[in-house]
Amino acid sequence: MKTAIIFSSTHGTTEKASQLLRDHLQGEVDVIDLKKCSNLSLSGYNSVILGSSIYAGSVKSKLKQFVKQNQIDLETKKLGLFLCCMYEGDKANKQFETAYPLELRKLSVSNGLFGGEFILANLNFLERKIIKMIDGVTSDVTKLDVDGIKKFADKFNAYTA
Repeated sequence: MKTAIIFSSTHGTTEKASQLLRDHLQGEVDVIDLKKCSNLSLSGYNSVILGSSIYAGSVKSKLKQFVKQNQIDLETKKLGLFLCCMYEGDKANKQFETAYPLELRKLSVSNGLFGGEFILANLNFLERKIIKMIDGVTSDVTKLDVDGIKKFADKFNAYTA
């Protein structure tokens, strides 16, 4: 089985989560950054995992565009979906629901909320000011859920299409 983890990331946390996820998946796994890949075909993959960060309240536009252009193909694959976000509980679940179309959420065999990070060195001046004002963050914060990533992979690995 060949799996593609296709992600879009603003500051690198979703990429980090994708790499960690790859380490726990069975079979051949390609990790694909949509920023670096403009013409991606899903034909060589049995399964696809989509991941994105939440930035200014929504998923990355590259991921939205990819899903829109490939939704029919995605519906034929073993599918997993994840988000990296700082919110937890109902707020995180709401973000997940708005990130992915209902059709894909229904087909997904494994869903994940992997937490997030504020790495201040990766942010520009305005982003640091906004995060300080909204969240009170003045130093790096890491809430990446490594255990949640492993549980996602275990569930994805256990599902037989």
